[in-house]
Amino acid sequence: MTDCGCAPPPLESDTQKRALRIALGLNAFMFLVETSSGIFANSAGLIADGLDMLSDAVVYAIALVAIGNSLRFKANAAMFSGLALLALGAGLFVEVVRRFIDGGSPEGGWMIAIAALALVVNIIVLRLLSRQRNDEVHLRAAWIFTRADVIANAAVILSGLAVVATGSRYFDLAVGAAIAAYVMREAFEIISDARGAQRAI
Repeated sequence: MTDCGCAPPPLESDTQKRALRIALGLNAFMFLVETSSGIFANSAGLIADGLDMLSDAVVYAIALVAIGNSLRFKANAAMFSGLALLALGAGLFVEVVRRFIDGGSPEGGWMIAIAALALVVNIIVLRLLSRQRNDEVHLRAAWIFTRADVIANAAVILSGLAVVATGSRYFDLAVGAAIAAYVMREAFEIISDARGAQRAI
């Protein structure tokens, strides 16, 4: 009997679910830590990074639901993830503009500490998902989200160092805007992958 490709083998499915559950829990936790710290530290970069963690948690939840479903469901799940990420990026731009008009100076030390913690978490998640990223389009979407987070975390750390060194809030705002732009770029990549998968069905 030929394999229809409708669902992964049970062992592979269990491995994917375990990785996604761990990733979901870690990202939900870091969303709370980063957004609350960003509000406390008056940092657009930390808030942007925290909201990005929330979007990742949503994507991991969607990917969990997609496991064992049809190829069409998986492609549609990836498309939804991409569209959600695109909306998030646009929202982050709005927040950065708001803080540019009416915002104070961020706490650089808090930015560095919290972003460093987030970086460690995302490296762990990236390693968990690296073996599954080529299996299904919805899993590749999850891996792309995490890859974007690692870059965003590093950017927030660098901006925190710049804020500490200069006292200028514009480094934080610039990183917030850059994270928003990068998030939107990753969204378009996911949407492109999903469209290709939809056409192939």
